[in-house]
Amino acid sequence: MAKPSRPGAGNSKKKGAIKGTGGHGRKALEGRGNTPKAEDRSWHVAGKRKAAQERYAAAGGKGRIGQKPQSGGSNPNRRVSGSSASSDTETVTGRNSVLEALRTKIPATTMYIAQRVEMDDRVKEMLAIARHREIPVLEVTRQELDRMAGFDGVHQGVALKVPPYEYAHPQDLLEQVIDRGETPLFVALDGITDPRNLGAIIRSTAAFGGHGVILPQRRSASVNSAAWKTSAGAAARIPVALAANLTTMLKEFKKQGVFVLGLDGGGDVSLPALELADRPVVIVVGSEGKGLSRLVTETCDQIVSIPISAATESLNAGIAASVALYQVSTVRAAKG
Repeated sequence: MAKPSRPGAGNSKKKGAIKGTGGHGRKALEGRGNTPKAEDRSWHVAGKRKAAQERYAAAGGKGRIGQKPQSGGSNPNRRVSGSSASSDTETVTGRNSVLEALRTKIPATTMYIAQRVEMDDRVKEMLAIARHREIPVLEVTRQELDRMAGFDGVHQGVALKVPPYEYAHPQDLLEQVIDRGETPLFVALDGITDPRNLGAIIRSTAAFGGHGVILPQRRSASVNSAAWKTSAGAAARIPVALAANLTTMLKEFKKQGVFVLGLDGGGDVSLPALELADRPVVIVVGSEGKGLSRLVTETCDQIVSIPISAATESLNAGIAASVALYQVSTVRAAKG
């Protein structure tokens, strides 16, 4: 007859351990060491940011993207951006864009020219600069240039390989303009994701005496080959800066005496009646669909509207920026 088991005692007739593992699971309790820092995790936002900064540094960049350099300042003549995060080079196409890039001494690695290309004055100057700077010149088929230019790209028989674009810091741009004794005129983009719009705005900024274009670090077009092409080479002369947070940057500019003007169809000030044109200003352009974001709108000193025909619903962002820049430059020229 089996003895009745006392309360709490193990049943010796059962096979195997009931409680615990006899130390077999000890390794699972030892942990996996210290958690890596966020910037050391390749999938983490901080890790991706660190990798991007290292790529920019490898391309000859100075300072950190979206942050003011600790010392030494930065070059206002920023250059070209890779079209993707994994690309180490960018292709500039079109005769005006390639020629401007060569004239401004962007550190190009290779120039491509189509077989039996028409040798106009621009092409001759490109070849002369390339020879002087010892940039390799390769003759390729037009089909190869079509591939390099990408969908709907127009290369006009020439292309240039250049490093990724090196963005400026907004504060550096402002300080440089002030140090030169000039009245700041910037364009900031809020939600513009089409690089062709960006290129058109860069071109207009150059045409009407602007000092630079400012982009938010997130949800924005970048200076890629499409922007370069649309800018007709102006991207080689007009610096483009990245702001880690556009609203915060605008507030910092306001503290330094810069007026923030937002463009919107329902603005409270009509562009012809704008009285701040001769002051330091940054013109903020929103997307054609959504317009200015709420936080940016709240930060603006004035919301400015451009008078248009009732038959037209709105203006393209690039055109709106051009009209506003023209008005500001006209007022400044009149006041001397």
